[in-house]
Amino acid sequence: MNVRPGLEDVRRAPKVLLHDHLDGGVRSGTVVDLARESGYTELPTTDADNLRAWFEESANSGSLERYLETFSHTVGVMQSVEALTRVAYECAEDLAKDGVVYAEVRYAPEQHLRGGLSLEQVVEAVLDGFARGGREHGIRVGTLVTAMRHQARSMEIAELAVRYRGAGVVGFDIAGAEAGYPPTRHLDAFEYLQRENAHFTIHAGEGFGLPSIWQAIQWCGADRLGHGVRIIDDIEVDGPAADGEPRLGRLADYVRDKRIPLEMCPTSNIQTGAAKSIAEHPIGLLRRLSFRVTVNTDNRLMSGTTLSNEFAKLVEAFDYGWDDLQWFTVNAMKSAFAPFTERLELINGVIKPGFAQLKWSGARPLA
Repeated sequence: MNVRPGLEDVRRAPKVLLHDHLDGGVRSGTVVDLARESGYTELPTTDADNLRAWFEESANSGSLERYLETFSHTVGVMQSVEALTRVAYECAEDLAKDGVVYAEVRYAPEQHLRGGLSLEQVVEAVLDGFARGGREHGIRVGTLVTAMRHQARSMEIAELAVRYRGAGVVGFDIAGAEAGYPPTRHLDAFEYLQRENAHFTIHAGEGFGLPSIWQAIQWCGADRLGHGVRIIDDIEVDGPAADGEPRLGRLADYVRDKRIPLEMCPTSNIQTGAAKSIAEHPIGLLRRLSFRVTVNTDNRLMSGTTLSNEFAKLVEAFDYGWDDLQWFTVNAMKSAFAPFTERLELINGVIKPGFAQLKWSGARPLA
């Protein structure tokens, strides 16, 4: 049986999050506090509720400029050890309250140096916050250190990922505008990471199409694709997407055959124009075709979302039940950069038992 879950039930489910930006998930009240403490005066309002509404309205405005402006404010107040530690701690707390049992949260250390911190101090402050938050709230959080694709510090950041991988950094990422900044500009960093047996994901296939995905995989060797939603451009369907006969191009076929994980963020994908609506999001077809799809939040503050909300939207749009949500969750845990034994322990000891309990607690008794 596959009972359709409600939002409150989904919150109780043990979930896994692979694509979440630290500077995109700060509490609005924390942004106000940190601005006051640091002397940051650029906020559009100092009322926490109004500020949260401003972030969400800006992200939904359809204006890339306004969307990017939101991050200038969150990053602007995250320029001290104390601020970074607090934001990381609260991130762990918020995710745990939403039922997330494992998360990988990413941030760009190079964006937090304005107050005089070194790259190492930034990484250690974030790790300290997540370590304490994880202990106190029962969640395992690994970090991905991100390089900005329009800058030239990717090798430094890749070396950070390797240096701190035994202390809580589980991988590397590049982010930023795709158009004009292909991942191959950072090929030396990716080749270094491969030589060091390190994990990495690449933002690809959101703001730019199939060439971005192809380069991320075939030139750079990405373990996962950040978003990857434009892989749909390599799939033709005869008839309605819900039940038409699909024809996969060679790249889509390769991504599916190799089980390359897609870190999809439905609400964010709509805000950035990568998808028209939840109901029309490629995730429905990609799930039907058994791609290695995972569900994520991207920027919880800007999108006004949680992982539970993302799942609830998919339940509403595609009539998903517990079996579908477990499938997405196991996909994510299989694709995590945590050690194999930890992934197996969470899948068999936490995720599958948790979903089984929820599934059968909502079952109707046999007549």
